[in-house]
Amino acid sequence: MKRPGPVLRIAAPLKVLAQRFTFLGLVALSVGLMILGKAETPIVEQVRTVVMDAFVPVLDALSRPIATVAEFTDRISDVMNVYSDNVRLREENERLLRWESVARRLESDNSSLRDMLRLVPDAPVSYVTARVVSDAAGMFVRSVLVTAGAHDGVAKGQAALTGEGLVGRVGEVGEHSARILLLTDLNSEVPVTIENGQARAILAGDNSDQPKLLYLTPDAHPKVGDRVVTSGHGGVFPPGLAVGTVSSVTDSVVRVKPFVEFHRLDYVRLVDYGLAGTLSVSAPRPARRAAGH
Repeated sequence: MKRPGPVLRIAAPLKVLAQRFTFLGLVALSVGLMILGKAETPIVEQVRTVVMDAFVPVLDALSRPIATVAEFTDRISDVMNVYSDNVRLREENERLLRWESVARRLESDNSSLRDMLRLVPDAPVSYVTARVVSDAAGMFVRSVLVTAGAHDGVAKGQAALTGEGLVGRVGEVGEHSARILLLTDLNSEVPVTIENGQARAILAGDNSDQPKLLYLTPDAHPKVGDRVVTSGHGGVFPPGLAVGTVSSVTDSVVRVKPFVEFHRLDYVRLVDYGLAGTLSVSAPRPARRAAGH
């Protein structure tokens, strides 16, 4: 039997060492990447925004065929349901015509009352509409990338909305792209009010589909189905933006189901309300108390 040559005698131990330390090296690299991703230094954020600006046009181009197929499928479905929709729209139109006269009369009365009170009107808002091109729904982050940035007037802290309600806020801004921090993200905290009873709380994301209500007062008694809106405190969002409804109240934990279906986001409206308040994405949270205590 031939003895192994000198090359094989050297390569065999090296192969064993490589197999032994490859897994440990990958684990160490993963931990390092997670720590680097959570570090909110200006350099890291600047690098991320540069990468966003570079990849968003590519993601936009790749997502357009998918969006076209989805739009074509939706059009076929709309054609199939056009008769029932037409009947429903006729009924809604009749109801709206009846309400139009009521609304006009109330508008006239409201205008007269404002003149009498010399009420200062709300400041006008500006907004841009951007397309969602990437969804980062991982274990540690819930955010989306959109095709609008500082060049379009987008700034950190602006509100992100759809027709259903509040999506979140702008967390990072590049020149031509931005990252939207969703309400469900672990770093998201929004001052809210439960409309039924005017109880105030903080809507805090925990990377689940339904964020929690924190810091409820002992006399607050939320019920399933109660509507939740922004409170306007902290100067982050104006009051009255639709957020969601209370979905469960168990063991002093109150959860809210957002009105927005985050997995179906296509376009978002980034609104500048001219508010000075801001919420830092990286600011450490205070120790949480159980809702209801």
